[in-house]
Amino acid sequence: SCLSLPSSWDYRHVCAFIGLPESIIAAACSRSGRRVLHVDSRSYYGGNWAGFSFSGLLSWLKEHQENSDIENDSPVWQDQILENEEAIALSRKDKTIQHVEVFCYASQDLHEDVEEAGALQKNHALVTSANSTEAADSSFLPMEDESLSTMNCEMLTEQTPSSDPENALEVNGAEVTGEKENHCDDKTCVPSTSAEDVSENVPIAEDTTEQPKKNRITYSQIIKEGRRFNIDLVSKLLYSRGLLIDLLIKSNVSRYAEFKNITRILAFREGRVEQVPCSRADVFNSKQLTMVEKRMLMKFLTFCMEYEKYPDEYKGYEDITFYEYLKTQKLTPNLQYIVLHSIAMTSETASSTIDGLKATRNFLHCLGRYGNTPFLFPLYGQGELPQCFCRMCAVFGGIYCLRHSVQCLVVDKESRKCKAIIDQFGQRIISEHFLVEDSYFSENMCSRVQYRQISRAVLITDRSVLKTDSDQQISILTVPAEEPGMFAVRVIELCSSTMTCMKGTYLVHLTCTSSKTAREDLEPVVQKLFIPYTEMEIENEQVEKPRILWALYFNMRDSSDISRSCYKDLPSNVYVCSGPDCGLGNDNAVKQAETLFQEICPSEDFCPPPPNPEDIVLDGDGLQPEASESSAIPEANSETFKESTNLGNLEESSE
Repeated sequence: SCLSLPSSWDYRHVCAFIGLPESIIAAACSRSGRRVLHVDSRSYYGGNWAGFSFSGLLSWLKEHQENSDIENDSPVWQDQILENEEAIALSRKDKTIQHVEVFCYASQDLHEDVEEAGALQKNHALVTSANSTEAADSSFLPMEDESLSTMNCEMLTEQTPSSDPENALEVNGAEVTGEKENHCDDKTCVPSTSAEDVSENVPIAEDTTEQPKKNRITYSQIIKEGRRFNIDLVSKLLYSRGLLIDLLIKSNVSRYAEFKNITRILAFREGRVEQVPCSRADVFNSKQLTMVEKRMLMKFLTFCMEYEKYPDEYKGYEDITFYEYLKTQKLTPNLQYIVLHSIAMTSETASSTIDGLKATRNFLHCLGRYGNTPFLFPLYGQGELPQCFCRMCAVFGGIYCLRHSVQCLVVDKESRKCKAIIDQFGQRIISEHFLVEDSYFSENMCSRVQYRQISRAVLITDRSVLKTDSDQQISILTVPAEEPGMFAVRVIELCSSTMTCMKGTYLVHLTCTSSKTAREDLEPVVQKLFIPYTEMEIENEQVEKPRILWALYFNMRDSSDISRSCYKDLPSNVYVCSGPDCGLGNDNAVKQAETLFQEICPSEDFCPPPPNPEDIVLDGDGLQPEASESSAIPEANSETFKESTNLGNLEESSE
């Protein structure tokens, strides 16, 4: 399925791996007139930034399990290395995902099989039930071939975005399409029981005399509606005034995506979930705060918006934590908790006073641009963002080749620069610059690197953690760490209007910096907020907590903030991109992309907007950027909803 690439073509820039930073750099280089080749051994866009349908995620788990058994065979390309050259072998194993554990709590009938609606190929799913009190350590992985994965991306162009135009960045283009296939990990994945394949699309009740209750959701329904899910491997939000939103607007890449505003910011205190007031109106209408507390909070937030103008207020406190600093202010314990965990979104020990003030100011600064909270979420998930930049790159002539692995880098012994790569076919591809994601390097090259880990959990639940009149709420909740050495857990709950889950369910992402395995880190929080979905509890309509239908835990490598000097014998024209970090926003990826772009193209503008069609003058070899449609979002005009009731106006009102 992979064609040989033209080795004689003058590539100026080669990317191996298609993550978000690489996609941004590729788009920027292509927009600047560079010839870009983007290859990845995977069969889907995004790498660890990707999103999958439900069947696609199961295939990803299966692929990752098989990947762990790959052995790095003796290279067959050694005879292609000349005397004045040496090779840097790249790893065939992906070790960025570990400790994968999957649990199914939804009711199942092992004789009842269902095919995913709209699938191109029948779906052979492996399923194991969970005990009512303890989930079995089992993963259910579909035995599907790679043709099924094509469906995931084709779906993106078929679906019609349905977000509220008032809360969304406008777009006209469809997402980049590409085949998606998939990963599972290691010793924690236990073989599970197989189910037979049938073509029946409608779930059949086990007992035909008893009609299933309206709120009963079976595993077969999840399989059938699998294309309704878009499950991200990394859970992030976009700050409405963050670097990524600014880049999307500046480059006009925003027309390839659509966004929804996060509707609620929640807090977890004393065993209860409650909503945190964001706007000025929310603060004064809040029943959780006394009138004195409302005045205290508004006064402190007004100070935080321009704290640098009042150095006397924080001088002398720089060396203590933000938590200790809040204790010195005229704030009640209730307000300290809200500011620390739900506005600054930090913990008692994680941030200094200055860092906490900066985080609070950033939160307030982002309020009111697109809605009542500082955050946006892309429809169909975070995995859409790399594809948006890939599309811009392709529009300006970039070449993409999936399922195309790179065997080694060819280095000139004299200049110590990389001159070419050798691919899986033994073909030599010459270029000036090479971008490689950290996971491609061998253990020997990374022997001095100390990696952190991210603990992740993905849950499918039957209701929200905080029920309201509307069932279409998008929420973020920070659960503080209870023990020293542990980390606060970020919970993002997505409803079906985000196009990430089927109707009647919620998709919940949990993220924290790892101290143990993902399940050990996150299960205590899961147990506080949710209960397993069991047959016994189905009849109990008084259950307050949401019920878990399906759960996935895994650890992901965090390679951000690793110095270039940590990699052994890295050629000067090979640039390293990191995988996702644990932060809530995407600023790290954008900063990394811009820094590397400036090293490669020091005199070029970073992702300038494409020209208007009427301004394009075509000559013999000129590019024909078809997507330079005049459907851009005006940057300044995008700042809607600047209501006087928003906390975002504190900056203006204080001037």
